[in-house]
Amino acid sequence: MRYQGVILDIDGTLVDSNGAHVQAWVEVLQAHGFAVTPEEIWPLIGMGGDNLLPRVAGIEAESELGEKISKERSDLFKEKFMPGLRPFPEVRALLSRMRERGLRLVAASSSKADEVEKLLKIAEVEDLMEESTSASDTEHSKPDPDLIHSALDRIGLPAEELVMLGDTPYDIQAAAPAGVKVIAFRCGGFKDEDLKGALAIYDDAADLLARYDSSPLAA
Repeated sequence: MRYQGVILDIDGTLVDSNGAHVQAWVEVLQAHGFAVTPEEIWPLIGMGGDNLLPRVAGIEAESELGEKISKERSDLFKEKFMPGLRPFPEVRALLSRMRERGLRLVAASSSKADEVEKLLKIAEVEDLMEESTSASDTEHSKPDPDLIHSALDRIGLPAEELVMLGDTPYDIQAAAPAGVKVIAFRCGGFKDEDLKGALAIYDDAADLLARYDSSPLAA
């Protein structure tokens, strides 16, 4: 069966931003006295702050301290790091090819809505998206499946007619309970063994575009 739509992760998939997220978390957590390192944060990138904070610092995101840290991280990311972010090569060309082939596109990110809007502009693909959903629309972020269910509701297609593009194990873990397969990219910094369970693995958007006609998207 040919897919009818694509759910698109943004950070690490369309935009080269995972390293910036790591640094933002490290700087804010260290400022609050937590001796965390980039090596501790990297394996958790891709899950939302509501899941990351308890794992790395033992802080509940809904607590007063958790909310303070989350806001400071978001502000730091947007003010210090976001201006220097760039899309991965051929991102717009890949998404344009998808649209030309009749695929409907919905963005799905564990970032807040205001970050998603800015990241889609950085990726230069906001006009290609039919819908988008974010952590602002869900109770729990990845690896919980809430975000994927929200994307399915927004696009109005059954799970078996969609495939997701993602770059972390948490994309695969979130999509599985919703019945959505994932095409994974290595460009987010994870190895193939971390992306076990993916339908297919490519280096990045440019790699998938170059092999589009033999990919699951063309099946």
